[in-house]
Parts: sequence; structure tokens; C-alpha cells
Amino acid sequence: MTKGVTKQSVDFAKWYTDVVKKAELADYGPVKGTMIIRPYGYSIWENIKSAADTMFKETGHVNAYFPMFIPESFMKKEAQHVEGFAPECAVVTHGGGKKLDEPLYIRPTSETIIWAAYKKWINSYRDLPLLINQWANVVRWEMRTRLFLRTTEFLWQEGHTAHSTAKEAEEEALQMIDVYRKLAEDVLAIPVYVGPKTDAEKFAGAVTTYAIEAMMKDKKALQAGTSHYLGQNFAKAFDVTFLNQNNVQEYVYATSWGVSTRLIGGLILSHGDDKGLILPPKVAPFQVVIIPIWRGDEAKTGVMEKVEQLTAELKVKNIRFFVDDNEQMSPGWKFHQWEMKGAPIRIEIGPKDVEKNQVVLARRDKQGKEFLPFEKAGQRVFELVDIIQKELFENAKKFRDENTIHVETYEELKKVIDNGGFAKGFWAGDGEAEEKIQKETKATIRCIPFDQKDGKGKCLLTGKPADKIAIFAKSY
Repeated sequence: MTKGVTKQSVDFAKWYTDVVKKAELADYGPVKGTMIIRPYGYSIWENIKSAADTMFKETGHVNAYFPMFIPESFMKKEAQHVEGFAPECAVVTHGGGKKLDEPLYIRPTSETIIWAAYKKWINSYRDLPLLINQWANVVRWEMRTRLFLRTTEFLWQEGHTAHSTAKEAEEEALQMIDVYRKLAEDVLAIPVYVGPKTDAEKFAGAVTTYAIEAMMKDKKALQAGTSHYLGQNFAKAFDVTFLNQNNVQEYVYATSWGVSTRLIGGLILSHGDDKGLILPPKVAPFQVVIIPIWRGDEAKTGVMEKVEQLTAELKVKNIRFFVDDNEQMSPGWKFHQWEMKGAPIRIEIGPKDVEKNQVVLARRDKQGKEFLPFEKAGQRVFELVDIIQKELFENAKKFRDENTIHVETYEELKKVIDNGGFAKGFWAGDGEAEEKIQKETKATIRCIPFDQKDGKGKCLLTGKPADKIAIFAKSY
């Protein structure tokens, strides 16, 4: 039997890497910091991608693709942008056996090359809004990497929109952070805090950055998605103007927004346990795994007849399933492996079950087994898909809420951060105050949540009057 994973309580970081590798989600690439996404892991990404892409199209966005090579001159046009990404950029200086006339950046993000194209495409208000999304890979030369969470190359989507008014662009940025909230909570079963970043934490070149912030099982924060209101910064850098309805030339207003394969890391860290991965049914490659058990051809025939009847019903109900009839591995090995891979539901059918006209059903997120009449199995699976999805979210939210502690003083904040968890308190500090807290506690302000129900108070650091609550935490 395959050896299990390191216990979370022993070494959480090692547990995470064990799960990624033993659940066959990813492996290390030959270049330091790169990642090979294995078929099972890529299937999870496809399900996330499909859900997100549907939401994007429902909000009027269309997909396109832009080149991965960006001329150095494009990058230099937006100074703040380049300064923010400079340490992470990979640059191509040679091609075709000779030195290039101009170095090419491998995209760390695509604002510069996309805005160069928008300059050609946008002439008047009739060309706006321009609502484009791209599914692509990007390269950021990270020094410290971890599979899915931070790799040199990763997959993502990046939306880039152009608008005729600031109001419309701001509404777009807010709309997309809410799309990400729905993706995280409704599809990945990960509860998130939603709100703007501080100026010190916002995206280079943005006027405002909005984020969704999730708590992982080690009580650290994971920034799971961001949406940026860019104002006219990129339009001015690339001289993208339009003739407005008053026949006046004006710079366009912009947004950008993105999520990445980091979400798979978030899934592992939000729901996994000491047996491995636990997947929400909406993103699981297989919502149910059926394991037929037999000895001898006669028993096999009877068992497989029942399996075929059940899978026919599951197909009608649009349930994703896999029949693990590999005769080279024992049933016990299969049980262990599918627990490791986080399949939400497992069904066993053996000769005795055929005799009793029943199935044995096990949920990945709970202990124990159910013995069900065969004719009720399909409906039970159909019901459990929704039940498990809902309960995984509720359990994760309960854990987050229990470990988000309201603090009134800096000493209380330090205690929460030392013990692990999110500290929530009134804030009226500036960038210098943020830097002090980060240096002394390694915690940052994750966001200023939209949900502000606590009225007014005193800033936990300065004691000044404050009307905003901030969330502080150590993060990935």
C-alpha cells in the first residue's frame, strides 16, 4: 500500500508537498521553480477554468490571445508597472542564433502588450467598452517556489478592459472581484474576505486593487484573486485616447483582473486532511469513484452488470464518475489511493452486495459507510454532490470565523499573529505604520473588507479615531 502523507500537525509544509505529489496533481519541472501539472491536477484546473469562463461570458467578456514576448520598449512605457515586476522578469536577449536588436520580456502580465493593441483598436466611444479576457501562461522569476502556490511559470487568466468613464471602469473592477468571490465560495467552497488593498499592497500602476483573501488550515492567508481599477494610467502610458460623445479626445479608463493555478493550492490547503486531498464535487475530476470487487469470472459478470446499470443512471444525472476496475491493484490499495486523491464519493460493489441488491457508499469528508439499496444509489449520489459541496464550505467558514479574532491593541494583534490566525481591528495607519507591523510580526494587511459592521473605534496601532476595519495575517 502507498505510504501516507506527513501529518499536518507534524510538518504542514511537508504535508502539502506530499499531497500534491501523492495525489498526482503535479511534479517538479527540469528548470528550478517550474511545475509539471499532471492529468489529475490539470483536470481540476479545467473544471475551475470552465466555471470561471462561464461567469466571464455571462458578464459580457470575450476571450482573445496575445503574444508572450513583450518588447522592452513596451515595458518601459509604464514605469510603475516595470518597477513592480522588474525583479521577477525573464528576458530573452538572443534568438535565431544572434543577439536581438531589442530584448524581449516573457510576460509577467500583459498590460503593456495589450494596451499597445488597444491603441490601434480604440478610436471613439463607439468602440467601448472593450471587455477582453485571456487564458495564458506567465513567467515570474520567483526565488522561493512551492508547487501551485508560487512557481516560475504558472497558468492563469487575465482580464483587461477599456471604458469611456471612470465610473464604468470602477464598476467593472468591483463586478469582477465579486465574480471571483462567487468562484471561490460557490465552486471551490472556500470562504473569502473581499475588499480593497491598502496603497502599500496594491498592484503596481493601479489606482485601487480589490482582493479576495482566504484562510488556509495553517491559519495563514492566501490571496486568491485580484481585480484592479487602473484609472487612465496605462492609457496615458500608451496614448490610448477616444473621441467621446462631446467630440473631445479623452484617455480611456481601464481595469485588469486575474486568478491562477494558485487556486488549486488553495483547495488543498483549505480542505485537505491527514489522508490527503478533499475535493469539492464541483471541481473534482470524478465526483464518484466506483470500485467493483470480485474473485472469479462468474462473480465479475454479476458485479459489472450492476456497475453498468449504476453508471448509466449517473450519466443521465450528469455525474462525473470513474470505474476503477484495474485488476493489478487490490481493493484496499484503491480505497487508500482515492482517499488520497480526494474523490468526494466512493462506491463499492462486490458479490455479496449483488446478492443483497445494495451498494456500499463512503464520503471522503466524513468517517463511516452507508449501505444503500441499489435502486437508491444514483439518487443518493446526486443528492450528496450538493450536500458535500455545501458542508465543505460551511466547515471552512466555521474554521475561518473561529480563527478571525477582533483586536483593539497592537499587543493583542501580535498575540493573534504569534498564535496563528487573522487579526481584525480598526485601522487609521499609513504605509510607514504598515511597514512597522510587517517587520515586527511578518503580518500584512490582507484587505479592508467591504463588510464593515463594527462602526467606529480607535486605530489598534496609533490610537487615532478610525472607521475602517482591516484584516492582518501572515500569508503565502
